[in-house]
Amino acid sequence: MANNNRHTIILIQTSHNRATRTFKDYNTVSLAMDGICAMYERKLKELNPAVRNLSYDITDLYNFIDGLADMSALVYDSSILAYLPYDREWIKQQTFQHLKKLAH
Repeated sequence: MANNNRHTIILIQTSHNRATRTFKDYNTVSLAMDGICAMYERKLKELNPAVRNLSYDITDLYNFIDGLADMSALVYDSSILAYLPYDREWIKQQTFQHLKKLAH
């Protein structure tokens, strides 16, 4: 089944404080990757409020993802009627593929 049509839940813990645990859900893997990029872009704007045009590369995005205490994904698989877990490395691969598609 195509990755794009699968409901995706991103589990995030921003610091070692367990109270920072949260989740975001998206209708597709692609929208989830957009959401992760948007999360990073919000953080960049927060850290650089005076800069109008921010830019970043994939390494910066990877560093943001790696800098979180935890991040993982649950992606719905209709063939087993359950969510499959994916780790931070999978998320990084998916964001790279997603951004590569957007660039073309």
